Amino acid sequence: MGQWWYRNIMEPGKLPLLLALLAFVMSFLITRVITRLIRAGRGPFKNVTPGGIHVHHVVPGVILVIIGGFGAVAGARHSFGAALSAVIFGLGAGLVLDEFALILHLDDVYWSEQGRKSVEIVVLTAALVALVLGGFVPFGVNDLTTEERQSRGLVVMNTATNFFLALIALWKGKARTAFFGTVIPFVALIGAVRLARPDSPYAKRFYGKRPRARAKAALRAFHHDRRWSAPRRRFENFIGGTPDEEHAVAAAPEKPPGA
Repeated sequence: MGQWWYRNIMEPGKLPLLLALLAFVMSFLITRVITRLIRAGRGPFKNVTPGGIHVHHVVPGVILVIIGGFGAVAGARHSFGAALSAVIFGLGAGLVLDEFALILHLDDVYWSEQGRKSVEIVVLTAALVALVLGGFVPFGVNDLTTEERQSRGLVVMNTATNFFLALIALWKGKARTAFFGTVIPFVALIGAVRLARPDSPYAKRFYGKRPRARAKAALRAFHHDRRWSAPRRRFENFIGGTPDEEHAVAAAPEKPPGA
């Protein structure tokens, strides 16, 4: 374990990335706990509203990201300052991406259906960074054998190819597949060769005069969404809280028959 830690984390200089990931996840989780307590009216936490203006936590998040980012650029790779900057950056990134939906819609949609995008982007970001730490991106040690250099060259070529395929998968409306396909070999290939989502730019461009392909794509999308949408919604509700629409339905008393 010690040798693996040194060769894969310490020597390649990935410790700041690991610290940033841990700070990012903890920042998001703690923020969600606090916001859910505020929503429920429990605990000592309140919204910050100086002068009647609701200051969203994306504001201190942006400040922390700026401080951590410039600190990381200015500091030495293996220094204490680099580690501290990574933690500050991770804390800020967690606050910012927790309100990703607010930035996207330019509206306070935190507890709405649109607010689910924040939870999804946080989960995807954390998963992608974890994959980078696991070695799916060609970051490595400086002193490599000839065989290792050849392997790293293949990894670089594979990553570039996967990135191109990821663009095609994204064009076909498969954002998650494209997201992970940039670092995981052949994942993007699956999204690139399979049928596009019926509402994707690719489908609108190439399926307009192909009714059979359009119908097949719609049927496949229907079965996929029916299989995975419910588990995904339960997971997002568990992590980020239930949106107002579902929360209101669940809290409403049941009407007696005939009422």
